[in-house]
Amino acid sequence: RQKDKTVQIGSLEFLDKPEQRVLFHTGDPAKRIGSAGEETSDLLKANVPNESLDMVIMNPPFTSATNHEGAHADVVNPAFAAFGATEEDMDEMGKRLNALGKGTCYHGNAGVASAFVALADKKLKPNGILALVLPLTAAVGASWQKIRTLLAKDYEDVEVVSLAAAKGYDTAFSADTGMSDCLVVGRKRKNGKMPNSQARFISLLRRPAGFVASSEIAKQLATTKTKRRLEDGPFGGDEVFCGSEKMGETIQANIQKTNPVWNPVRIQSFELIQTAYKLTQSKLHLPRRKEKTLAMTELKNVGDRGLLSRDITGPAPRIRTDKPNQAKSCLPRGPFDVSPSIPKPTDTYPALWNHDAKKETHLLCQPDCQLRVRPGMEEKANEVWHQFAGRCHFSLQFRLNSQPLAVAFTEEPCIGGSAWPNVNFDKESWDYAFSIWGNSTLGLLCYWWHANRQQPGRAIVSITAAETLPVLDFRALNQAQLRQAKAIFDEFKDKRFAPAYVANEDPTREDLDRKVLCEWLGFDKSTFQAVRNLAHKWCAEPSVHGGKQSKIISMKGKQRRSL
Repeated sequence: RQKDKTVQIGSLEFLDKPEQRVLFHTGDPAKRIGSAGEETSDLLKANVPNESLDMVIMNPPFTSATNHEGAHADVVNPAFAAFGATEEDMDEMGKRLNALGKGTCYHGNAGVASAFVALADKKLKPNGILALVLPLTAAVGASWQKIRTLLAKDYEDVEVVSLAAAKGYDTAFSADTGMSDCLVVGRKRKNGKMPNSQARFISLLRRPAGFVASSEIAKQLATTKTKRRLEDGPFGGDEVFCGSEKMGETIQANIQKTNPVWNPVRIQSFELIQTAYKLTQSKLHLPRRKEKTLAMTELKNVGDRGLLSRDITGPAPRIRTDKPNQAKSCLPRGPFDVSPSIPKPTDTYPALWNHDAKKETHLLCQPDCQLRVRPGMEEKANEVWHQFAGRCHFSLQFRLNSQPLAVAFTEEPCIGGSAWPNVNFDKESWDYAFSIWGNSTLGLLCYWWHANRQQPGRAIVSITAAETLPVLDFRALNQAQLRQAKAIFDEFKDKRFAPAYVANEDPTREDLDRKVLCEWLGFDKSTFQAVRNLAHKWCAEPSVHGGKQSKIISMKGKQRRSL
């Protein structure tokens, strides 16, 4: 905070003016600040004009300006919580950043890193090189969309490097974090040059052991053009070697200028993602099989997703300690409280709220809690129930290496919560179709392809991203197929499913695949077998198993699965 009571936010002030005060002496390092004949104020200024830098290399802080939950949920703005900042200081600095970031690629939910990307872009010359270390969520997160659009629109020779290792620390290039990240490099286009929306994705099996290995990989990438494309295949990508050791694969992919998502990150097998990509284009193209047609669409085109949990049970606006009368009259954000009592069939507002892997082993699940209407919010509670309660629920944070289901089904309508928001369809028969499709191998593959794979063994789809989740187009099913979907659901609703990461070994999942592919969708046995081979490939992905292995124990000549 300055003497005139205004706030400044350090180097991000360069988003406003090219000349800013700095903390360190900018003159002759042999001279001491304040020595005779020197203007101390001039020595504490730096001038960085826009479009003045040939190269910007940056590992920005990943701190988010928003913090809805966790150990520091009571902090007004974690991005500015250092050095004893007061709540008022944090609030004012947040407002200052919002003002500076307006019209740029900055997004509060993406955090401070997105503001630094905006700053780097502003200072970089046309034809200059931008090199960033970003959290892996930058590849698919909705709040990072402006950055991906910026790179697709204004940059060429874009390259995205990620690590396909299983453990958290091994998926980060940064030495001091266990958070998965990626390296992003691009050249800023010259004015008037035709845009090129291609990017090269490099997925390494592990972090290079040192400078020599890193240098060898970099030389190979610099001198070898990637020929294989995501749109082709499934034939995999170009291999990357360090000596005789395979270090990973590269592939070319389109990065659209609107709503781009960088799915080909943290991947061991590019054959797998080529099949996933083809599915989003309504093409079933499996290894060693001819391409077939399978009608696909985005979830928003066939169903409506439910509410964010904070819109159901969110509290009233936080009362700041420096302004205690600010929010006393405000109603809570959500109309319900979650009751700790054991749910009963007679509950007025049942809910499926939390994950519990031991209770989620069947397609048919039971509500795990009841909701209580907050005083004065009866009308809103009734509105939420009638508009959003339903039988189908999708998993927001799917722990693949312990949880079996991507889609849960409740016999009676209930409200979906923080882990299981609702998906409502106009036709009741689509509830059953979504349930069996979403938990088949192809459904799991689509979920994983669409998800943020930043955490080991976990696929995270935000409630916003769920709207564009690739799903079977239920509108293309005839009445006989819709009746068949209900029959398959009834057959499997009480059968036990193993965790998703062993879908290749799970006999129930295998039976479901056979029913879905052969009896429901009309494909032949060879297609079913190819999908089962695909399941083996998917379960071998480090981001799926997260380093957790199933054990096959042989007893008296029989194979017993220990899951």
